[in-house]
Amino acid sequence: MMKRCWWTLILVMALSLLDASVGTRAATWLQGYGLAPWIVIVIIANLPVVELRGAIPVAILLFKMPWYEAMLISVFANMIPIPFILLFMDELFALLSRNKHGKRFTEGLFARTRNKGKQIEKYEAWGLAIFVGIPLPGTGGWTGAVAANIFGIRFWRSILFIFIGVVMAGALVTSLTMMGKFALT
Repeated sequence: MMKRCWWTLILVMALSLLDASVGTRAATWLQGYGLAPWIVIVIIANLPVVELRGAIPVAILLFKMPWYEAMLISVFANMIPIPFILLFMDELFALLSRNKHGKRFTEGLFARTRNKGKQIEKYEAWGLAIFVGIPLPGTGGWTGAVAANIFGIRFWRSILFIFIGVVMAGALVTSLTMMGKFALT
């Protein structure tokens, strides 16, 4: 059991670094336009797939923000698109499904989310929080919002449990980033 926990921790750290490298490239590009660091972090935390897994390491390691500021900005910025995804996802996917490429995309996204959503199906809202809270590729607020819609979790309940998951992911990514920061010094 302990060996499995260590391997999971190592995998999460490696994948966080991967997202951090994407976030670092995005941050460098955005800085070229003269944007303030906190605005860059908000933009990165709103990017699907990267989300706060890329924003927190960039804020702490590149912009030298205190960990609590990096986490606070990243968590709240990661939540900005969630209500819109929940409210307008059906209309957006109906629009996308009008052509064959969009239909293939939406069917693939739904299939992948259903496949990854076994714990959501089993544990409902708490499963959603855990799904969002594990900072691996294919999980996070964006995918959690899609999953909440697919599995029929009500709007406000979805918001609450996605927020809980985003806070969990933020705490884990912040901890791992701080461990990495201290290991580098």
